[in-house]
Amino acid sequence: MSFPADTQTVDTLIEARWIIPIEPANTVLDHHALVIHHQRIIDLLPIEQARIRYQPRTSHQLNQHVILPGLINLHTHAAMTLLRGYADDLPLMDWLKGHIWPAEKRHVSADFVRDGTRLACAEMLRGGITCFNDMYFFPTIAAETAIACGMRAMIGMIVIDIPTAYASDTIDYLNKGLFMRDHLGDEPLLNFAFAPHAPYTLDNHGFERLIALAEQLDVPIHMHLHETEDEITQSLAKYGQRPLARLHALGLTSPRLIAVHAIHLDNDEQHLLAEHGCHVAHCPASNLKLASGIAPIAGLSARHINIGLGTDGAASNNTLDMFDTMRLAALLAKGNTRAADTLPAHDVLAMATINGARALGLDHDIGSLRPGKLADVIAVDLSQPETQPCYHPATQLVYAANRHAVSHVWVNGKLLLDERRFTQLDEDVVRRDAHIWHDKLLAS
Repeated sequence: MSFPADTQTVDTLIEARWIIPIEPANTVLDHHALVIHHQRIIDLLPIEQARIRYQPRTSHQLNQHVILPGLINLHTHAAMTLLRGYADDLPLMDWLKGHIWPAEKRHVSADFVRDGTRLACAEMLRGGITCFNDMYFFPTIAAETAIACGMRAMIGMIVIDIPTAYASDTIDYLNKGLFMRDHLGDEPLLNFAFAPHAPYTLDNHGFERLIALAEQLDVPIHMHLHETEDEITQSLAKYGQRPLARLHALGLTSPRLIAVHAIHLDNDEQHLLAEHGCHVAHCPASNLKLASGIAPIAGLSARHINIGLGTDGAASNNTLDMFDTMRLAALLAKGNTRAADTLPAHDVLAMATINGARALGLDHDIGSLRPGKLADVIAVDLSQPETQPCYHPATQLVYAANRHAVSHVWVNGKLLLDERRFTQLDEDVVRRDAHIWHDKLLAS
């Protein structure tokens, strides 16, 4: 193909049957192209115009695909992929105290986190997730693994009162988290949040110290909150307050807060989250599997609370599948309200992309396909029998497609998945290490 003399040379041109840019909302572009140069999106325009205006070093003709922003997993414990299926069909506290915490005490180490996070990155990339918000031990190892895999991550500086192989007490957790942030703060694929596990695993002094640091450093606070009724009962017995009221009195409620699960909220608590600009990470699969309950998503949405989607960890879900999460979120909201127009497909796609970016404070760079933003992009093939015929690509993504339809993934403009084949990860190594840990856990 020859190009006019005034064409601009660019890194990548992606031609697609459809593009869903997320912003503007409810938009589907037919026969458009996305132009990437120097890691960023520089244009979004009809294919014929793109062919005249740009000369790409690499081009992709995806004539039966929909292009959209990379999905953002707003809450997970990546390394816990190694505990997938280890303890199923149990209530949350039995699951934690009787199985997960003892297994972690025996096995969690830097090697465990490296191998588990790499397994998680492989699963997430293949399912169209380009950014994840993590909460787990040895976060420096998780951060370095995410970089090696080419993924974007918000790494949680975990804080709990319980001593572990990673840290001995609250001060040790905080110091190690802050050292990691200082050491890796210039990495372009990384951002950092404080990640206190839950209200019941950190005392008031710990929260006060953490809140002061979060304000000083201007970082998010990512934590489980109002996940179970038992959590609320215990808080009332110990503190004389429900967990959110206690945290509000300590000064935690602000636009920094990402409240994970947020299931058992009364009207006043929903209003409090809205009034203070807090965010919610909705994890419908683990909420159901652990029988924790169903989050009041319609009520939160009606109060204009920003809601993103998370898979939770593979130990409780048991997949890091955002397509499954999107579909489940939509269906639960409709069933819960008995209104079929609750949480329509475009809104669910926004929850999985721009809303997650907004909660992480990254919406200026990711979450939608706007010129100037970083090129975190995925392609989904809608040509297979299970997604035919396609009348509306947005609804097809939410209600019919699955993660196996993801064909291409770019992060920062770099192609990491090409026709479902990894360009950077060694899948054989990922699989081998998972088998090794399986045998270790079974033998313990």
